[in-house]
Amino acid sequence: MSAVIIDGKQIAADVRADVAKKVSELKEKGVIPCLAVILVGENPASVSYVTGKRKALAEVGMNDRSILLPETTSEEELLKLIAELNADSTVHGILVQLPLPKHINEDKVIMAIDPSKDVDGFHPVSVGNMMIGRPGFLPCTPHGIIVLLKKMGIQTAGKHAVVIGRSNIVGKPVSILLARKDVNCTVTMCHTGTKNMAEITRQADIIVVASGHPHTLTADMVKDGAVIIDVGVNRIPDASKKSGFRLIGDCDFDDLVEKASYITPVPGGVGPMTIAMLMQNTLQSAMEVN
Repeated sequence: MSAVIIDGKQIAADVRADVAKKVSELKEKGVIPCLAVILVGENPASVSYVTGKRKALAEVGMNDRSILLPETTSEEELLKLIAELNADSTVHGILVQLPLPKHINEDKVIMAIDPSKDVDGFHPVSVGNMMIGRPGFLPCTPHGIIVLLKKMGIQTAGKHAVVIGRSNIVGKPVSILLARKDVNCTVTMCHTGTKNMAEITRQADIIVVASGHPHTLTADMVKDGAVIIDVGVNRIPDASKKSGFRLIGDCDFDDLVEKASYITPVPGGVGPMTIAMLMQNTLQSAMEVN
């Protein structure tokens, strides 16, 4: 048995194509969706993510209000900029690329973004809406995971989903979304304090791995036919690559692909969905305002 490899690139491309069509319709009404992406400093991974977001904005026909700030930007300057973007009616979404330099309080920055423009879905108002099932922006990576499961026709109702990781960005929100009635999984969350994790993961029909560590999930930890969603992105040295490294996930892909029914690759699985859902959230914001 060999798993179906979930093509996140293709599904993300389909989402972006749908967004582009709706952007075109909005433009006919005189509205151009606009996303402001703020990057402070030159963290290589962050620069790469922002480049990907700008490319997607161009592809779907949205206005790109990217703002690149030096590492030395003060917290006060950043908060002032966010206040200006909050007040600008032509800007529909605001995203501050994390992590921020150490001298800037990330919580303060997230709190400063107007919840009606919080297309990352990180503001406590957005998180609260997600918790109680009210309309609002869903965090991009967790929402992208749900879309992958649905687009692949994977049965989720009544299934046991195990989430490895409890971050505010992936682990916690994806657990909530998996338990929602439209997905209807029974959810167990594992983390660094979990004892006998393998006993729990072997019971799972669906496993979402967002631990941030390679080899977190190995073949002996899953039952035959499980669905594996690998959120991890880890750089490991590889002299054969021009960059000097290659990307792997949090799972032992080569072993698991022989045991799972479906699995996401790294790269090309969950990653592209994150940006696609960001485009969808920005579109949603522009549609709600107009």
